[in-house]
Amino acid sequence: MAKIAGGRLAAAVSSAGGFGVVGGGYGDPEWLAGEMMHVDAANVGNVGIGLITWNMGPDAVTNALSYKPHALWLSFGDPTPYIDEIHAAGAVAICQVGTVAEAVAAAGAGADVLVAQGSEAGGHGRPGRTLFGLLPAIAAACPSIPLVAAGGITDQAGLDAAKALGASGVALGTALYATEEANDAPEAKQRLVDSIGDDTVHSVVYDLIRGPVWPEGYTGRSIRTTLTDQWAGREDELREVVEPLIAQHQKAAAEADMSIRVVWAGEGLDAITAVEPARNVVARFAPVTPG
Repeated sequence: MAKIAGGRLAAAVSSAGGFGVVGGGYGDPEWLAGEMMHVDAANVGNVGIGLITWNMGPDAVTNALSYKPHALWLSFGDPTPYIDEIHAAGAVAICQVGTVAEAVAAAGAGADVLVAQGSEAGGHGRPGRTLFGLLPAIAAACPSIPLVAAGGITDQAGLDAAKALGASGVALGTALYATEEANDAPEAKQRLVDSIGDDTVHSVVYDLIRGPVWPEGYTGRSIRTTLTDQWAGREDELREVVEPLIAQHQKAAAEADMSIRVVWAGEGLDAITAVEPARNVVARFAPVTPG
């Protein structure tokens, strides 16, 4: 949800009783400053900030913590160098993991909460184990740390299932992408509404075309396009001819041409039938006290 989950979305989720997280991506300080202004304007203090650990700027954690988030969420990389700083700032350290080994390492580093991301999830992650296979394995390996489930969950039934397998809560991505407050073009959000889980594919096609190229072992789940139909599974060939496709994708993004432009999305698309306020998505779950 890097840059899709901005300040308006995070504030709306927290105001509705969830826990909103600003998707800070690689830690662009100017972008984050603008989005945190929306959080301040909404007068909602209970939000977090998320960062993509493997490629974030050298001062990204320090800068994010300057906004005094309730939690800092680290994904896709070793969180060890940052846990002490997070705790010293009085924030909760949330670590997203895609394997049991990553979960054990994050727990050993001092993570306060683990987010188990299954391969159903939209965007980047591990293409291997599905959530409901991964979740009980992590729960067994890290029994003393609160566990959050991520990947394909859109409603209370998903939360109930996740709790039965050891989770304390769930993280929503794609379901909150299809909201009025999310930062993207209306055409991209409508693409979520018009698609189903079978329309998604894991690949590194868009990493090669729009960058950056992620570390080995990560792929991205997105809605199929003419580019993934042509190149998914042929990425080695794509590397040799990628240059003209970079400009093609940039043009498609500028023109909101969704037959080419990437839209990251998970397998929970079947349950997304409209673009609506974020509070409606939160309301699908058992009532909680706003904070």
